[in-house]
Amino acid sequence: MVSSKFHVASAIIVVLGLLILTAAECRKPISNTVKYSAINCRKHSALLTDFGAVGDGETSNTKAFKAAVGHLSQLAYDGGAQLIVPPGRWLTGSFNLTSHFTLFLHKDAVILATQDESEWPHLPALPSYGKGRDGPGERFSSLIFGTNLTDVVITGHNGTIDGQGASWWAKFKQGLLNSTRPYVIELMYSDQIQISNLTLVNSPSWFVHPIYSSNITIQGLTILAPIEVPNTDGINPDSCSQIRIEDCYIVSGDDCIAVKSGFDEYGIKVGIPTEHLVIRRLTCISPSSATIALGSEMSGGIRDVRGEDITAIDTESSVRIKTAVGRGGYVKDIYVRRMTLKTMKYVFWMTGSYGSHPDPGFDPKALPEITNINYKQVVAENVTISARLDGIHDDPFKGICISNMTITLAEKAKKLQWNCTDVEGITSNVTPKACDLLPEQKEAVDCAFPEDRLAIEDVELVTCSASTPFF
Repeated sequence: MVSSKFHVASAIIVVLGLLILTAAECRKPISNTVKYSAINCRKHSALLTDFGAVGDGETSNTKAFKAAVGHLSQLAYDGGAQLIVPPGRWLTGSFNLTSHFTLFLHKDAVILATQDESEWPHLPALPSYGKGRDGPGERFSSLIFGTNLTDVVITGHNGTIDGQGASWWAKFKQGLLNSTRPYVIELMYSDQIQISNLTLVNSPSWFVHPIYSSNITIQGLTILAPIEVPNTDGINPDSCSQIRIEDCYIVSGDDCIAVKSGFDEYGIKVGIPTEHLVIRRLTCISPSSATIALGSEMSGGIRDVRGEDITAIDTESSVRIKTAVGRGGYVKDIYVRRMTLKTMKYVFWMTGSYGSHPDPGFDPKALPEITNINYKQVVAENVTISARLDGIHDDPFKGICISNMTITLAEKAKKLQWNCTDVEGITSNVTPKACDLLPEQKEAVDCAFPEDRLAIEDVELVTCSASTPFF
């Protein structure tokens, strides 16, 4: 395992890089009443302090955030509005966003999630999940939440949102929660979402969770959680379409990116797939989980996922497919190229027996379809096991293609490098040699990767920048 010093050093290097990249061109001063000059991403703008907020890290600002968003929501259809979070430590409970709205964090702004449960409203379980993840029913609203919104931007100069998750992790570990832990950001049934140039730390559970939404751009996020804390997934697109995730650095106790679409009979009934997703220039550290996980909640289907230029360091696996009898749905048309992997337990891992279920009501005849899975141009070092590929009896995973891959084994690597059952496919120019179920082709094969562009790839990222220092 990579040392903690390495983790810290890696985080510092990438954060510094992101700080340099976030500078953007100035456009328009926000207001003559403000004592500093900054651009306005929207026609209208306000400071959080205009609504009585106090940035001392101790005073609750939940009412101030709600009042600010409520006021600015009235300007949504008159050019939109922006709420600026200035330097300070702004303690708050859950608050909702509005349409045609930008939440902008100054580089020295920190939004702190309160640990007072009374400031976290309860929401019903998600329709495609049927129950909560930590408890039987309700869930806590996310710190930053919204539903049925259009045109939402959450951005800044690498300001910080701190979920202060330690108390939640302790309650979860002790079995004291009756409701599911909150996420840092969750947007539901929404369109035209951009989340960029922020540092997110210590989420109680998942960090970024768009669900039942479309046209989503997530770029330039640094996401940090202790590597021993479960369920701190970085980015979880869930029953969404047209998603672009780029230039993110994630250290997590769980999957860095987890692609989902609902759980067993509930996901099958809702039937909203996650599709048309591109992931680029991701760097992941997660010693106990995956760089990119597909599932295990995939009952609405996952298709057309494109990953490229992926780096994983001290991570359990690269791209992992997780499913089970009862899931139904499909994972298909998956394309990954140019992965650089260092210190991995598995390079490839597919699981057809990921056996957790929301309740006993799942249909044992609902079998998932796993097909057309393509990986190419992979270099992996210090690997314990090249691949563990476990399909489902009488429901094999088909159409697996792996080409141009070189794996260098760890000193204590397992003797059996390719453990394959109930899978079908081919390999080409793969070292070490794959299992018999994935035979090496006599003539070179280059596994598929789409040449077309997704619509979301041509959407311009909205950036904001201060023309002079805030104070």
